[in-house]
Amino acid sequence: MLIVFTGNGKGKTTAALGQAVRAVGRGKRVLMVQFIKGPWKSGEDFVDINKKDDKGSEGKFTLKKMGLGFVGILGDKLPREEHIKAAKNALAYVKSELPRWDVVICDEINVAVSLGLLDTKETLEMLRDVQFSKLVLFTGRGAPPEFISAADLVTEMREVKHPFNDGRIAELGIEF
Repeated sequence: MLIVFTGNGKGKTTAALGQAVRAVGRGKRVLMVQFIKGPWKSGEDFVDINKKDDKGSEGKFTLKKMGLGFVGILGDKLPREEHIKAAKNALAYVKSELPRWDVVICDEINVAVSLGLLDTKETLEMLRDVQFSKLVLFTGRGAPPEFISAADLVTEMREVKHPFNDGRIAELGIEF
């Protein structure tokens, strides 16, 4: 099953993390790979939502940051090729790990595709052999029509009002 969270409103990563919490609570293993978010820390980096089973085995949630941060904005000085390489490495990692997890969240993959860091068709090809019982989530603004068409469930977050529009900067624990 493919779920896509997209749109210009806040809440796409937050919704994916909520899905992760729900799945872990039901004993499922969840991998979240962040395609754009890079070296800075977001709130999700500081939370342990791992639920150990009755035998005390290893936790069931893994968050892996593989992006290099904003691409071409907010002081990004990295060559575009480095961002492309990081996105392709993240996609290859997801492809290799997909069979091991019940839920795989590809955070900001829509952005990686819309920025041209990844190819839409190649990205969708990784889902070709996904079993129906497995859940894959794609998040980020600008989901291409091909993702929306392929998805079983699509939610578009729409910005109605945001404090940024009143000149307020992003706040810890709310935006990141």
